[in-house]
Amino acid sequence: MTATEHRSTALAHDSPPVSRLPLLDVLRGTAILGTLATNVWLFTAPLGEVTPLYSTELTVSASGVGQVVESVFRFLANGKFLALLAILFGAGLAIQYGSAARRGRRWPGTYLARALFLLVEGALHFVLVFAWDVLMGYAVTGLVVAWLLTRSPRTRRIVLWTAATGHVLFMTLVTAALATANVQEPSARETAELTALYAEGSYLEQVLFRLDHALLLRIEPIITFGLLVALFLIGVGLLRAGAFHPDVSGRRLRVRLACWGLGVGLPLNLATALGGAELFLLDRYVAAPVVAVGYIGLIGVVVDRLSKFGVVANAFSALGRTAMSGYIAQNVVCALLCYGFGLGLAAQLGGAQPWWTLGLWTAVSLGLLVGASLWLRRFRYGPLEWVQKSVVSRFTGSPRR
Repeated sequence: MTATEHRSTALAHDSPPVSRLPLLDVLRGTAILGTLATNVWLFTAPLGEVTPLYSTELTVSASGVGQVVESVFRFLANGKFLALLAILFGAGLAIQYGSAARRGRRWPGTYLARALFLLVEGALHFVLVFAWDVLMGYAVTGLVVAWLLTRSPRTRRIVLWTAATGHVLFMTLVTAALATANVQEPSARETAELTALYAEGSYLEQVLFRLDHALLLRIEPIITFGLLVALFLIGVGLLRAGAFHPDVSGRRLRVRLACWGLGVGLPLNLATALGGAELFLLDRYVAAPVVAVGYIGLIGVVVDRLSKFGVVANAFSALGRTAMSGYIAQNVVCALLCYGFGLGLAAQLGGAQPWWTLGLWTAVSLGLLVGASLWLRRFRYGPLEWVQKSVVSRFTGSPRR
């Protein structure tokens, strides 16, 4: 038996066959709505999706009570759910590896086709819909972690801590550099041109703008690659520790995650958030992921103890099972509603901040929850999930399940 086969067998024993883990689906559904809670502000901002390149202030649109509401909403969402989604991707990857190991299949095997599909889909999503796509970064990270799953647990721990430490140091150095740098503000002409692009520009003009500025708009997954690797590996570790399982051990672990993640993460995140725009990178990419771990525990505790909200949990679970479709759909809907080539509501309702943005998030979220629930009553997979399975099956010769 080869070393790789020994490792595969070991993981198969460590990850015994289980039925679908309901909590994972609920967490995925929550993460999809959480990413929308972050991105919806970009769709409704005057500068559209390029806003992060020119402004890192937490609150930019409201005053009075509205300012407080917007600040709290943004704080609860900013960076947390993107980190949560990355952790869940890692857990899902570990499930696929465990399944392959138990069936005696080669690894990464068909996962290579899955990752390539995700990369192509993410590239199309970036060009055609939304500049801040996460799928491309997850696809590349997934390939690295897929290889790491064939290594020893000690190797994965070393990589995790190295990636996490390196990421924190890098964010700290960049933050210090930006604090002393002379950052040039956009000119009035440039601001007016960007505002017109999203308020009045055609769909083709926006596509060409994303292509012309592809490297700059793809900077997030590049500078956070170490973080993504660490979060994927955390997801692998949490799955193998039983954090998503419905047994007593899993419940205890979720309570610990909630206490430690929120107990450490929230004070740290409050400090970075209140520290001003200069700490934006530390706020979003260092403190927020710690809170995301706490969110896993908190959501798990709620699901464990509040069974009377089964209808709500089932709706979130349905969205989680169609997460890829839901992620793309929410951005398509927001673009059509907000930008000039669609209904242009961002320009028309700009004076009603933050209430109209919160209303948009609520409406789109409810639409996704209801739509996913209705879809799965008739179909087994979400639309894009079905396409992925069909494409992977066609190119690998593996049966669709």
